[in-house]
Amino acid sequence: MNSGTSALEYLQSVWSSNPFGSDAARAHSSYSGATSGELVRLLETAPVSPFARVAHAAFRTFVLDERFSCLGAKAAIRRGTYRVGVYESLADPAVSEGLARDLYAFAEERRGFEGDFTTFVAIFRDRSIAGEAAFEEQLWRQLELLHALDRPHHSWDERVSDDPHDGDFSFSIAGQAFFIVGMHPLATRSARRFAWPTLVFNAHEQFENLRDKGQFAGLQRQIRSRETELDGSINANLANFGERSEARQYSGRPVEDDWACPFSRRP
Repeated sequence: MNSGTSALEYLQSVWSSNPFGSDAARAHSSYSGATSGELVRLLETAPVSPFARVAHAAFRTFVLDERFSCLGAKAAIRRGTYRVGVYESLADPAVSEGLARDLYAFAEERRGFEGDFTTFVAIFRDRSIAGEAAFEEQLWRQLELLHALDRPHHSWDERVSDDPHDGDFSFSIAGQAFFIVGMHPLATRSARRFAWPTLVFNAHEQFENLRDKGQFAGLQRQIRSRETELDGSINANLANFGERSEARQYSGRPVEDDWACPFSRRP
C-alpha cells in the first residue's frame, strides 16, 4: 500500500478506530505521504502547506545525501515506506494531540508496508532551541505528553520494557514500540543536525526482524563506519542491543555516564 490512493483507502477503512479524535487532534493532524514525488495529505483533503513541502524536500535531501550515515532511513525514503507530519511546536499539548492522531495512523498503516524499513518523520516549525540540553528536555517532555494521551487507550508494547533505564526499553505508542531519533539545528553529530527540530519514529520490530534474518550486525557496522567517516568517531551513546537503554540515544546529545532519563511510565 505505497500509492497515495491505496494508502488513503486503507486509512479510511480503519479510521473509525482512531481514538485521537478531539478538535485539537484534528486541527493539528498533518499525516502526509509522498506520491510521485509530491507530498499529499492522507487523512483528509486539506492541501499540504508550503512549509510542509519545503520541510519534506529538505528532509529527503538531507537523508539521501551520499554522506548521511543511516542506511535504514535512506531505504525508507527511497522505497516510499515513510510518512511525514509537520507541526508548529515541539512539546506543545495541543500539537501533541495531532501528533498522537498521526502516529496511530502510521502504526496502523505500516502493517501493510513491504520491506524492513518504515519510519514516521515529525518536523516542528519552531526552531527556538537553546542547545542540545534544551532539545533533550523538550524531546522527553514531548514523549511524556504523547504517553499521557495514549495511556487511556493502549497498553505498553509487551515486547519491550517500559523502564527507560532498562536495556530492553523502547518508547511505546498505539501499542507499538518505537526507537526515536531526535534531530535539530544545534546537534553535535552531523547525522542529527537538521534545519528544524525533528523526531523520527522507527518501529522497533523492524530491528528485531533484521536480527532474525542475521542482517542487523552487518547494517550496524556499516552505519558506525559511516558515522566515523562523517564525524571522526561514532556517537559515544551507541551500545549493542540490550547492553544499555536506547533512551540514551534518543536526543543525540552525548549524555553523561550517570545520566538519568526524565521519563517514567504512568501507572
